[in-house]
Amino acid sequence: MTQPTSSTARTVKVPGPDHPISVERNPRRVVVRVAGRVVADTRNGLTLKEASYPAVQYIPRQDVDMTSLERTDHATYCPYKGECAYYSVPVGGERALNAVWTYEQPYDAVVMIKDHVAFYPDRVEAIEELDD
Repeated sequence: MTQPTSSTARTVKVPGPDHPISVERNPRRVVVRVAGRVVADTRNGLTLKEASYPAVQYIPRQDVDMTSLERTDHATYCPYKGECAYYSVPVGGERALNAVWTYEQPYDAVVMIKDHVAFYPDRVEAIEELDD
């Protein structure tokens, strides 16, 4: 079921003590592989920590092989971050459907993740954080 896209139909929440969100530059190199192929490689990644969820690596689009991704119709909404769009990685087959997400117009609290994408760890071969 697709949720309405009208911003008037959306609840917007601000991170706080009950639902903290932090975004910090990751000093490590982040490499994402799908089916043996490097689809992202950055030294400019951001680590987003939200409440009790596992940390997520957001990678600048300029460090992602966007030609290896295919936009899908899948969309979700987060009251803290905004409208979320998805991509699949065709080379990864069924497992890599909707494996990538992005907030193209994120809310002010997380505006730093604009022009970045994130990958589901269980839908790609590897997300590595390297010291080199």
